[in-house]
This record gives sequence, C-alpha cells and structure tokens, in this order.
Amino acid sequence: MKLTTMTTTALLMLAAPALAAGSHAGGHDEMMAAGKPGEASDVDRTVAMTMSETDDGRMIFEPAGLEVRQGETIGFTITNAGEIDHEFVVDSHEKNMEHKVLMEKFPEMEHDDPNAIRLSEGGSGEIIWTFAVAGTFEFACLIPGHYESGMKGDIVVASK
Repeated sequence: MKLTTMTTTALLMLAAPALAAGSHAGGHDEMMAAGKPGEASDVDRTVAMTMSETDDGRMIFEPAGLEVRQGETIGFTITNAGEIDHEFVVDSHEKNMEHKVLMEKFPEMEHDDPNAIRLSEGGSGEIIWTFAVAGTFEFACLIPGHYESGMKGDIVVASK
C-alpha cells in the first residue's frame, strides 16, 4: 500500500500526542527514576497534597516539600483547590524537564502514567508510589507556565 506524503504527515501528527502521552518508563509496573507504582495494601502513610493558585499569581503545592524513607510507599491524595487545571507528576528533575518540553508542544496531553495525574478545578485523585531509590526527586505541575510560577517541590528520599 502506497501512502501519500499528506497521509503520512497526518498519521504522524495523530501518533505524536499518543507517543507523548505514553508511560515514561515504557510500562506501568516498571521501575522509574523516582521509584515505582505502589499497591494500596502496602501504603505506609498518606500525604494530602493540595494544588492551588495564590492572589499574587503564584501556583503552589501544599505541602511544598516532602521527606520519605527509601522503600516507603506513599498514598498521595491530591486535590485541585485552584480555579484552573493542574497536574501532579513525581519524577527526577531531569525527567520532569523532558516532560515539560513535551507539555509545551502538547499542552492538552493526556496522562496515563502511574506517577502523574491531571485534575480540573475541584477535582481529586490518588497516586500510590513506592520510593525505592534514595535521592532527591521532584513533584511538579508541567502545564505550560505553572512550573515557572512556582508549582514544584522536592521529595528527599533518605536511604534505609
């Protein structure tokens, strides 16, 4: 079957968002830089995370940072208390910066990754994450302009 240049271009344009929206690790159960998806039965503690905007235009997470132990499984309960969409992505700073570039190209990108959730105003959701690796990682909102407005925080994972 012979494809025309126009057909090929159209197919590539349709495939690009799907590729961009895929898992960063190639699968939902694989180890990523900041750890791996956890199981509800293994949650060691729950952290309530709130996303919002301030009157002066900053965009924030509460709490602004987090300390965990290597091997600890955290159940994040995430609420968007703001007036616009926000997302919560857990990864290394480097991987978040790669994702941020993709988000600038595809701002309406759908996420189907175990380390990320996008919520509309008033929305809530959950991520269960096992921090299997010691080090400093990051949670961030990578919707264009949000990271620059302060929507990021560090997760320090202390070794066992």
